[in-house]
Amino acid sequence: METNEVLDKLPRHLLNLIIDQPYSGYSAQDHAVWRYIMRQNVRYLPQVAHSSYLEGLKRTGISIDRIPHMYGMNRILSEIGWAAVAVDGFIPPAAFMEFQAYNVLVIAADIRPIDQVLYTPAPDIIHEAAGHAPIIADGQYSAYLREFGRVGTLAFSSAYDNKVYEAIRHLSILKADPYTPFEVIEHAEADLDRLSKLQENPSEMALLRNLHWWTVEYGLIGTVGNPKIYGAGLLSSIGESHNCLKPKVKKLPYSLEAQHFSFDITNQQPQLFVTPDFEHLNSVLDEYLATMAVSKGGMEGLNKALLSDGTSTVVYSSGLQVSGKLVKVQELNNHPVYLSFAGPAMLCFGNRQLGGHGITYHKDGFGSPVGTIKGIAGNIESMSEGELAANTIITGSEVSLEFSSGVQVKGILQKITTERGMILLFSFSDCTVSYQDTILFRPEWGIYDMALGSTIKSCFSGPADPDAFGLQYPAPVEKTHHLLHGEKTVRLHSLYNQVQAERTEGPDSAVLKEIWQIIKLDYPDEWLLPLEIAEDLIRRFGETGSAKEIIDYLESCAGKNDDMSTLISDGLSLIADQP
Repeated sequence: METNEVLDKLPRHLLNLIIDQPYSGYSAQDHAVWRYIMRQNVRYLPQVAHSSYLEGLKRTGISIDRIPHMYGMNRILSEIGWAAVAVDGFIPPAAFMEFQAYNVLVIAADIRPIDQVLYTPAPDIIHEAAGHAPIIADGQYSAYLREFGRVGTLAFSSAYDNKVYEAIRHLSILKADPYTPFEVIEHAEADLDRLSKLQENPSEMALLRNLHWWTVEYGLIGTVGNPKIYGAGLLSSIGESHNCLKPKVKKLPYSLEAQHFSFDITNQQPQLFVTPDFEHLNSVLDEYLATMAVSKGGMEGLNKALLSDGTSTVVYSSGLQVSGKLVKVQELNNHPVYLSFAGPAMLCFGNRQLGGHGITYHKDGFGSPVGTIKGIAGNIESMSEGELAANTIITGSEVSLEFSSGVQVKGILQKITTERGMILLFSFSDCTVSYQDTILFRPEWGIYDMALGSTIKSCFSGPADPDAFGLQYPAPVEKTHHLLHGEKTVRLHSLYNQVQAERTEGPDSAVLKEIWQIIKLDYPDEWLLPLEIAEDLIRRFGETGSAKEIIDYLESCAGKNDDMSTLISDGLSLIADQP
């Protein structure tokens, strides 16, 4: 991976998801698919897309004629403060969000097969590079993407979310492979459908993904009566970019209500949301952020952490951050009394590990009370050394504390840990901690580190200091299929290669006519290469007679189905529009 100042800031735990762009693996047909879609976009999208799209194409240096190389894109993207990396299809939503928070565009390296030119359910380089990249050149929209990524890294997922992600990834891999048997795809679709019907209470990440889908992927901007396209899924789908503006697709004003609209990646969307401007996107995101555990804390936030069944961070009112798997919250009158984390756990402040309080030291977990202490006015975490002494809390002495909840802590205070004027920890030796009739900590277990904080002010997903915690996103086990083409398809790709070589190295109309005869005899369903040949014959050689034969042939093929009719009709329009 060729690095730059943006990529240099990526945390280590994201690097496993990055792959080398398999540029030499793109066939000549792949480049022709890219060229066809990009030329259609440039011809059509100025009429219907947000004004920044075409300018963004120029600023991001995306080629029209050939699939862009990531290295070239990065050199230009760095000028607007972004970068791009190649990944293998869908990656975990939390990782996707974190890349976005670091101003890194995640680009699925594969390209859609020719039978999915109009629409593909799988992420591909057309969707990512031609859909996402141009629009991030807009400063307001770029800021929204970055903030959305930051919020996304804090959102709690669930075990159910992980199953859905795996099912979607599996289905998208199958659908992106033109050789996958139909019955295998049907089985995967049925599995995803069954799974989708099991959802009861969507997680923060599930709701946030809905907002992402209806803005970043499938968003419209302007008015309900006269919207423009800015979502990458629409910008990169020549089928849906036409259909989405038709009356049959309902247009709704974008608001926080969009979080409750789920989506189906395998079909075009029945409704879309229209934002008046990019600034409104941030307003709705702020509304959603206010509902999240990171903003609310308390029992609501702790319950989300428990349900996530993964690593989370709980923030005490002192600023102490405890990261680990929260496994139990004892409560009284809907207020937390005592928190228990399974190991490994880590203590942080300001998203940095406290010295000596990493996952090795807290390998067996961490537990601590929450709340105020009887007989002590005010919050103990903000007291001075003199105020502590006045309450008989002195280092080296035996200290006995009873919390308002009834939790009792008794031991010899060995150390007080502070940061920026706040007391974070009391560390005791020979300590006993009890609540009601339960012993929570015994003296023989060693040093007891007690968190200070009267309330839990925030909870969020993942560890506060990911690198110190050893967070890793392992590379997906199921890989995007490496297509093994048969002899006939390989020969077809070589014909594409010859036509492209004629375009750059020609001229020789006899070669193009010879290739056309081969296609007519051996590849009766082929439509894209005949279009390219007809265009070259007219533009380069003035061969209208030979080209007319091809065009007549294509027009006869257009009646096979609606998709074929659209593809050929749009392709012939490109030929008609050329000077």
